[in-house]
Amino acid sequence: MNRKIQDEYTDFLFDAVLSLQNREECYRFFEDLCTVPELKAISQRLVVADMLRKKMVYNDIVAKTGASTATISRVKRALDYGSDGYELVFTRMEEKTS
Repeated sequence: MNRKIQDEYTDFLFDAVLSLQNREECYRFFEDLCTVPELKAISQRLVVADMLRKKMVYNDIVAKTGASTATISRVKRALDYGSDGYELVFTRMEEKTS
């Protein structure tokens, strides 16, 4: 875990997210918490991460998502050298659908 982001405010945010029980509650909470562009950017990064994980090339990702190559590179770096948070989420999502 990155100690640079861990503090009582971030803990409070994560506890709030963990209290959500379904997609509708997530929509309600995140609509209040984030601006539309912020939420779209977060969603885009997650989709980009999934596409990179599936070995899609940058040009195809740009065409499909509209993400900049800088965003794609940032997500790629997180996949390669990050805390494995994306992998954790994708594994759990796949387990749910199996």
